[in-house]
Amino acid sequence: MRIELQTKTMEFLKPAKTSRGEYMEKSSLLLSLHTGKYCGLGEAAPLPNLSIDGKVDLAAVLSPLLEEEITENQLIDLLAAWEPGTHDSLPSLRFALHSAWKNLQRQASRITEETGASVYWNENSFTQGKKGMVINGLVWMNGAEAMYQEAMSKIEAGFKCIKIKVGALDFDEECRLIERIRKDYSAFSLELRVDANGGFSDDLALEQIKELSRFQIHSIEQPVNVLCNELDKICRYSAIDVALDESLIGLHPNKDGVMGKSGRHLLTWAKPKYIILKPTLLGGTDMADLWIEEAAKQQIGWWSTSALEGNVGLAIIAQWVSQYQPTLPQGLGTGLLFKENYPSNTRVKGETLWFNSANT
Repeated sequence: MRIELQTKTMEFLKPAKTSRGEYMEKSSLLLSLHTGKYCGLGEAAPLPNLSIDGKVDLAAVLSPLLEEEITENQLIDLLAAWEPGTHDSLPSLRFALHSAWKNLQRQASRITEETGASVYWNENSFTQGKKGMVINGLVWMNGAEAMYQEAMSKIEAGFKCIKIKVGALDFDEECRLIERIRKDYSAFSLELRVDANGGFSDDLALEQIKELSRFQIHSIEQPVNVLCNELDKICRYSAIDVALDESLIGLHPNKDGVMGKSGRHLLTWAKPKYIILKPTLLGGTDMADLWIEEAAKQQIGWWSTSALEGNVGLAIIAQWVSQYQPTLPQGLGTGLLFKENYPSNTRVKGETLWFNSANT
């Protein structure tokens, strides 16, 4: 096998604002793994202020490998070395390499004309283009009026589950925004999720969550920072079901790592209602599979979310999660955030994401 790569900087159509800052552009590394006439693709697109390897020069890491043939054993060793919880953890690069390897293991019979490579390995009604997957409509942080208008446009487009980023504006202003939406759309017609990205303070979180619960919120993602020592208390007494997201980053699902704990330890201690699975941040779809196994043992629900990957990463995550036939709306992107992107293997119709099987 041989590894090739190309780098791409993707500029956002408009700034992507979160409680951690604002993104104007996103770097992506397209990794291709070649063997004979086949080629599998993977995408490494870390988030600078969130990913374990967000500030690592991934192209430099891969550079020594580009001049030589890679055996399967060497590839397996790399995947082990880059696992979450290790000293050399490179989760987004591991996601890309593991994805490309799976492409080769289950190479599709057709090759995409645009890339000459496959991003397809599951055979089901979604990847055959026969069934769409329900996703949430995401409302990015902005001024309150702009967020309201974006929510309305998502609802008019057909989304019945809306996720709103909170934690950056004045809290009362955020409450008024959600109340304004709820006046026209009850919980029977519209599911509302909120994502604080760790933006609530430890001492006020439960009080703020109680205030938000008036609006019949489905769940709140990562209300407090990952270093909060009372996360278990917040999960236990929260008036809204808590979904942990950033807390999973850097942990191996079932192995104690360099931080001295595992995902199993986190779930047993905090006992959230849900976990959010972002394969780019967790080190691959196989790591996400292990998180699902651990969550199932503790009767914890989950859904998947993309993390501002380009179209290659988005397609990989979408076809991976489709094998579970999820019933909850997934937090997958639409592929429409960037001015220039990779050729798309997905499209959005109403509140559903569809796989373009003709392109695989």
